Amino acid sequence: MSEPSKLVIATRASRLALWQAEHVQARLQALYPSCEVSLLKMTTRGDQILDRTLSKVGGKGLFVKELETALLDGRADLAVHSLKDVPVDLQSPFSLPVIMQRDDPRDAFVSPGYASLAELPDGAIVGTSSLRRESQIRAQYPQLQVKPLRGNLDTRLGKLDRGEYDAIILAAAGLRRLGLGERIRSLLGPDISLPAAGQGALGIEILESRTELAQWLKPLECADTASCARAERAVSRVLGGSCQVPLAAYAQVEGDSLRVDALVAEPDGSRIIRSHRTGSVAQARELGEDAARELLANGARDILARLLPPAT
Repeated sequence: MSEPSKLVIATRASRLALWQAEHVQARLQALYPSCEVSLLKMTTRGDQILDRTLSKVGGKGLFVKELETALLDGRADLAVHSLKDVPVDLQSPFSLPVIMQRDDPRDAFVSPGYASLAELPDGAIVGTSSLRRESQIRAQYPQLQVKPLRGNLDTRLGKLDRGEYDAIILAAAGLRRLGLGERIRSLLGPDISLPAAGQGALGIEILESRTELAQWLKPLECADTASCARAERAVSRVLGGSCQVPLAAYAQVEGDSLRVDALVAEPDGSRIIRSHRTGSVAQARELGEDAARELLANGARDILARLLPPAT
């Protein structure tokens, strides 16, 4: 197979997105030393709308649409995303041929004055952009106030440092990638805050017609992470994954087995429905679908019907 001579990566212009794109750029340049790999930096609607929560403005897909336009019109060959921002119902003509090795998938507790959620005093203000995190925190720490937190990573940390919040919850992977791991006071285990589908992993999106490009990118794939992501994204797909619903899905490879944990919650944390499945890694998608169907059977259908807009 011939090697690429030039590749353009579409990326959001935030500091974390640029780190992710530059990471892929470096990996590709190591694989194909004669290839010119450049970045096309873009600002998405998700970056521009900062006064409302994602659940109210269209969800995480707002972070990928402009990048997809660049793929369609030929300005870029591939787009690099945080996998949790990629819609689970990705449609033709796009494909997600590569899911890279996952960093720490857990949520991180960040605070200048406290070491953990359990240490926060009654009435303390916790910031998060995620209904998933909010519902789980409210369920376990009802004495805390949970308030919306939008903006890129630096913006969120700035709001914390100015005293607008007593603590904030962020993805551990993003902090680690930007060299900000020292800001993490503690990590929230899956029993406290079950991660979002795909959290900590990077996905590479291309046009499905670019079969040769998919082959060039294949060495960047992590098989275990891809299996976990297939299971997690299957949970979200069956449940109509949306920022408007507190939904979590987390899979772990254990030898030849895969364990999938999933939940759907009321936004106020008053009810959390959980499920888990264990089976063969080869059955990743089916395990995720089974976990989602168990949630539906145990009451998630009622929560979804109330929170999701009717299909048009």
